[in-house]
Amino acid sequence: MSPTPAASRRAALARILPFTLYIAFLVIAAPLAGLVGIDVRWMYAVQIACVVAALMYFWRDYVELREPAPDTPLRGATGWVAALVLGVAVWALWIWLDFSPFAFAPGKGYQPQDEAGALIPLMVVVRIFGAAVVVPVMEELFWRSFVQRWLDRADFLSLPACAVTLRSLLFASLAFGFEHGQWAAGIVAGLAYGGLYLKSGRLWLAIVSHALTNLLLGLWVVHTAQWHFW
Repeated sequence: MSPTPAASRRAALARILPFTLYIAFLVIAAPLAGLVGIDVRWMYAVQIACVVAALMYFWRDYVELREPAPDTPLRGATGWVAALVLGVAVWALWIWLDFSPFAFAPGKGYQPQDEAGALIPLMVVVRIFGAAVVVPVMEELFWRSFVQRWLDRADFLSLPACAVTLRSLLFASLAFGFEHGQWAAGIVAGLAYGGLYLKSGRLWLAIVSHALTNLLLGLWVVHTAQWHFW
């Protein structure tokens, strides 16, 4: 039975709204922080809290997170190993491709330091939590589960992940890449996570791979103080 138009709209909204909230905060964070008189860096905590609230509100709608593993070569432990290996590989490429013309001109990035240059632990924890836990769930639901399938079929939930065309994988990965400052690495990441979802049919593998990349990148940023990655 085909879903009703209302059900299709809700399915799309559940995956678009958390992502839209995240992007909106990139625009409104600075003026909003100035309006309420707080350090703009703390707006990241508000940004992540809003995304978490949206994800929790729609949690029952994310059927792809509860689907049984399809019978693919990446079923079972093989899939998890592939997810971890890809996560590490994308992290390494993300750092290696951080030069012109493979990246946009870097900004100052998110710097969780006080005036003396010491780290502010709570800011570091919030930033890494957002990047390694919240963002992978939000972005994989949007880019891989929604966009990557919607490009092939408007009723995207009726299209198995393993049936996505290479055209849609490429287009979604290109768009994902140009969402990031390190655009070339972003495209590679999109292909890696999208290909993993295509070959395994399990969104959790893409989420875990994405989360590992972001966790390693966060730890690297804190260790090396290369804040422009954030």
